[in-house]
Amino acid sequence: MLPAHSSLSDAERPPRVAAVILAAGKSSRMGEPKQLLRLGETTVLGQTLENVRGAGVGEIVVVLGSSADTIRQQLPASTFSGLKVVVNQDYGQGMASSLRAGLSAVGPHIDASLIVLADQPFTRSETLNRIVDRYLDSNAQIVIPSYKGFRGNPVLLDRSVFTEVMALDGDIGCRAVFGSHLEGIVKVEVEDVGVLLDIDSKDDYERLQRFGQSRGEYAGLIEAATREARVIPGFEETAEDLLRGDELIIVGWGPVADALVKLGTLFNFRVTVVDPLLEISALPSGVRLMNTLDFSLLAGTSHRYVVVASRGRFDEEAVEQALHVRSAYVGLMASDKRGREIRRSLEQKGETAEALAALHVPAGIEIGAETPDEIALSIMAEIFARRREKLREH
Repeated sequence: MLPAHSSLSDAERPPRVAAVILAAGKSSRMGEPKQLLRLGETTVLGQTLENVRGAGVGEIVVVLGSSADTIRQQLPASTFSGLKVVVNQDYGQGMASSLRAGLSAVGPHIDASLIVLADQPFTRSETLNRIVDRYLDSNAQIVIPSYKGFRGNPVLLDRSVFTEVMALDGDIGCRAVFGSHLEGIVKVEVEDVGVLLDIDSKDDYERLQRFGQSRGEYAGLIEAATREARVIPGFEETAEDLLRGDELIIVGWGPVADALVKLGTLFNFRVTVVDPLLEISALPSGVRLMNTLDFSLLAGTSHRYVVVASRGRFDEEAVEQALHVRSAYVGLMASDKRGREIRRSLEQKGETAEALAALHVPAGIEIGAETPDEIALSIMAEIFARRREKLREH
């Protein structure tokens, strides 16, 4: 049993939690260092640092790698004032090498560290403080923020898991150790969509660069970014909807999800997409949108087929909710290894073998699928096979 962090006095708290900012990536999708992209009057990295400084953590470590010299030359010297700057020469090996470099630089007096992604400059200082406070008031080894049920970043790691995280290899992050610490994970719900927003491509940058404007406009811009995503036209069940008994729920968005929507509509499923940021205008007419990961909002049915296509984000939460509402099929687009991790986690939470029988990982039958359309077709084929099984059962 870990010592209760709440035993620390208020005076002791700030210096004992650090922040490691991972800014070593190659930005291959951007074609230029995204750390230096302009965001209002500052840069992506500059805004992230401002938010972390505002949280008042006791120590900040910045891990640079690709374009490290360019970043240090182009940013004002004041940007790095009072920080520990580490250059990860092995950044090409993936995120694990940057985690190792950053955590190695954390001072011995530190009890825990926030792991902050440099390309998430919209997370408020107040949110970082909320994550830290939850750690201090619990026995958590890992604290994970969520927004409307969707898991986000940054995560906070207790020193007890530093060694395990530093032993990781390749382009993987902290999530790789979650399965070994299920009882030590605490989730904290935050009212900050910034924990979900990152700049991974030029499209992301163009869509979100407005967030770098003045603090006075910050809340309004967040509102504008998510306004349409909260609209669920015709979400109430109509008589026509209920006649279409089969329901297809797609969690997450991307090329495969898009193809699944089209196939589901073609085969007369009631289709709902669950995604925190998707705009309703991106979906065909008649397809519903939920921006909250809460399956209790869905009408009861034994003919629900769920595909989790969140690409590693909030996948466990989606699977758990899909099983709790007794979905006939739950397909997860993930590796066998990730599937075993999720099964083990749900078993430890008391999920029955009968319920877990509905989980299919990886989703889809084997047809040698490679393109998004082919992958979607393989998943729909598995759904149809499961539907036939249910008909025989009755």
